[in-house]
Amino acid sequence: MSKTNVYDTLKERGFIKQVTDEDAVQAALGNSQVTAYVGFDPTADSLHVGNLLGLMALAHLQRAGHRPIALIGDGTGMIGDPSGKTEMRQLLTREKIASNAERINAQINRYFTMDGHAGFAVRNADWLLDLNLVEFLRDIGRHFSVNRMLAAESYKVRMETGLSFIEFNYQILQAYDFLKLFRSHGCTLQMGGDDQWGNIIAGTDLIRRVESQPAEGLTWPLLTTAGGQKMGKTAKGAVWLDGSKTSPYEYYQYWINVDDRDVVALLKYYTFLPMTEIEKLARLEGAEIRKAKEVLAYETTEITHGKGEADKAREASRSAFGGGGQDISAVPTTEMASSRFDAGVLVVDVFAEVGLTKSKGEARRLIQQGGAYVNEKKVETIDDSLTIANAVEGALMLRAGKKRYHRLMIK
Repeated sequence: MSKTNVYDTLKERGFIKQVTDEDAVQAALGNSQVTAYVGFDPTADSLHVGNLLGLMALAHLQRAGHRPIALIGDGTGMIGDPSGKTEMRQLLTREKIASNAERINAQINRYFTMDGHAGFAVRNADWLLDLNLVEFLRDIGRHFSVNRMLAAESYKVRMETGLSFIEFNYQILQAYDFLKLFRSHGCTLQMGGDDQWGNIIAGTDLIRRVESQPAEGLTWPLLTTAGGQKMGKTAKGAVWLDGSKTSPYEYYQYWINVDDRDVVALLKYYTFLPMTEIEKLARLEGAEIRKAKEVLAYETTEITHGKGEADKAREASRSAFGGGGQDISAVPTTEMASSRFDAGVLVVDVFAEVGLTKSKGEARRLIQQGGAYVNEKKVETIDDSLTIANAVEGALMLRAGKKRYHRLMIK
C-alpha cells in the first residue's frame, strides 16, 4: 500500500465534494485494500472529457493499491439516468447500447488495469436484464421510500417538467448495482459526480438495510470552466476520448487552449504530476502560463492517446504556432482534388467543408469579423477564393480564430 493515504491525495487535488462519512472513508483507504466503483453510461460509442474525472479517480485508487471497478451501465442505459437532465433521454436500442459498451470497455483499459484481480470491468446488463419484476419489487423495492426518493434533487427538478415512471426506477436499479458489487466483489465505496449523490446514498442505504454492513460514497464537483462552460464542451461539441472522433491533435489543442484561470485546477484533476511540480507551474505568470498549458496538454494527451501521439501533437502545435517545430502531420487534414481549384474555390465553401465552421453562414461571419486565415494571411472578403497558386508545397493551412487549424492537401 502507498504510504500516502489516497483519500488525502484526492482531497488535495480537489476530487472531494461530498462524502458519506469522511472519517470512515479516510480510515478504510489508509488501513486496508478498498474496492470502489464508478459507473459509466454507454449513451455514445465513446467516453468524453466529462467522464475523465471518474477514470482518473479510479486510476489514483489503483496506484495506491486499491481495486477499481468500472461499471458500464448497459442495463441501466436501457432507461437513462434522469440526473441533471431537464427531459427524458432518447432511448437507444439494446443492440446499440451493447455496441457502445464494447467500445467503452476498450477505452477504459488505457487508464488502469482491469485484469480481474487488480481491477475489474463489469456490465450491469448481466444482472439487470433478466430480473424477475415481482421478486425484485418484493426483495429490493420494499426498502425504498417514495417520499425520500422524490426529495432527491434530480427528481425534484424533473417533477416540474415531467418524470416518467421508467426514469423513476433508475435510482433503485443503481442502488441494486452497488448491492450486487458489494456481494460479488466486496465493493464498499461508490464514487461519482455530485449529481449522483442521491443515487449513491440510495445504494449505501440499501446495503445497510439488506446486509447490515456499512458502505460509503463520495462525489466530486461538477466541473465548469472559468468562463462558465461545462467541462469538455467546445463550439464543435464534446471532446471525445476516441481518437477517431476527436483526433489526438484536437485533443491536445483543447487542453492547451483552456482559460489561464483553469490551468492549475486541471493539472490537479487530469494529470498524475506530483503536487510539488504543479505548485511550481502555478507560480508562472503572464506569457509564461503557456508553458504550464503545454505541460497540461502533453500530459493529458499522453494518458489518453499514448506518448507517441502526444509527441506528434506537441510538435504539430508548436509548428502551427510558430514555435520552431517541423512536424505538422498531427494537424487535422482533408484532401481535395486539384481540379476543384481550377476556377477557384470560395474560402467560405472550404471552411465549411473541412469543419472549421458549422456552415457557410458561420464562415462568412468569421471572415467579416477578421478571424479567417489562409497560410497565416487574413481572408479579407467573403468573396475571396483559393487556387493552386495559394498552395505551399501542395497544402493550405487554414485557421479559424486564434487557435483552430486545419490543413488542406491538394491532390
